[in-house]
Amino acid sequence: MSEGTSAGLHDDSDDPGAGAGAGSARKFAASGKGPGRVRSAMTPIPRTSSFYARSWRDYLTRRGNDDELPVVRPTVALAGHAFVDEIVLAGFRILRPTIDPQDLQRIERETIAAVTLSKQEGWIEQPATFFQQPPELTDVTLRAVASRRQPYQQLTFESGYQPPAGMPGRQRWLSYTANAHAHAWMLRHDQPRPWLICVHGTSMGRPAIDLALFRARWLHEQLGLNVLFPVLPLHGPRKRHLPKNAALPSEDVMNNVHGAAQSVWDVRRLISWIRTQDDQSPIGITGISLGGYITALVASTQDGLACAVAGVPVVDLVDLIASHAGAYPHTQVARIMQPAKELARIISPLSLQPQVPFEGRFIYAGLADQLVHPREQVQRLWNHWGNPQIKWYPGGHTGFARSDPVQKFLLEALLQTGLVERSRAKT
Repeated sequence: MSEGTSAGLHDDSDDPGAGAGAGSARKFAASGKGPGRVRSAMTPIPRTSSFYARSWRDYLTRRGNDDELPVVRPTVALAGHAFVDEIVLAGFRILRPTIDPQDLQRIERETIAAVTLSKQEGWIEQPATFFQQPPELTDVTLRAVASRRQPYQQLTFESGYQPPAGMPGRQRWLSYTANAHAHAWMLRHDQPRPWLICVHGTSMGRPAIDLALFRARWLHEQLGLNVLFPVLPLHGPRKRHLPKNAALPSEDVMNNVHGAAQSVWDVRRLISWIRTQDDQSPIGITGISLGGYITALVASTQDGLACAVAGVPVVDLVDLIASHAGAYPHTQVARIMQPAKELARIISPLSLQPQVPFEGRFIYAGLADQLVHPREQVQRLWNHWGNPQIKWYPGGHTGFARSDPVQKFLLEALLQTGLVERSRAKT
């Protein structure tokens, strides 16, 4: 049953008669280098105004319709949430490196070759077989960090992940030497306690940000959880001394494929390490944005988890990147889109069956979200997961951290699945 008090506040129109990938390609070419970046800096106000106008249209026309997205009266505060998201988007567009046209040609060649190999290996037909079973993690290094805000332990280990032999972009990925060293932040009790793995979003992977946004002190001290914060590939210390265009997610299709696969590999290895420390306590996982995407993938490849809480989750990286990427030749982008969409099937939670029991699946999302579209992204995961408990909160993508409804929803998820005792539930 869907919960929430907000509305389907996005323009869902498609270009009638457009060829495969053409609509996304036009979005792909929305901004870019030089004048395009100046335009990007000027877009938040007109884009927010357009959002507010569409919101009123939707509010007036969708009331009483059998739409799965809740509908409420738009407010200036809701538009404010959208405006903050638009500022974040403008910053991404302005600051990210622009891909050279030759790199676009390489991306096209690699993507087409990867589709061919994936069909030969059966990964397109059975995506679950693409995710390798990682070995048990036993060799880790722990270091106590006496931070003023929140003391924690830093856990490091060798990832050991390697892309499949013959997969395009394999050697480039392996050349990212800092990325081979995996990191995690940890808050752990002396006695056995349930574990919650918290997976960060894009441009995070630093302890001060990760611990603050997930409210680590509340989870650890008040709710009594052991909390583990893995650092995703190409983030935080795993990005040091790497090329600027080594990013996850990015327009580089194969980096997205390898990054998603290694993220799942590393989290599953951490789960195996937890089991060597404590084989009885329940383990849950939660993530935000890109971390919500990884959470959904782990929930579909790892058994034995008590719960999976996907926050403002991405489910389709190709559509996401196409919606927010820079200005490149329209025809070239359109050529990439079709094989990229086909290849994305092997790293999509929509292609996998969740291993977490139905009662352990939870989703929350903001219906003024301008980064991750509620209908095109979140609702698809909700439907694929069998319509589990979901919280639509009245805010944007970046508003989850300040949303009391989200915190109450997360707490209830942890209570329902036994990770937190009712006696600790006072917030």
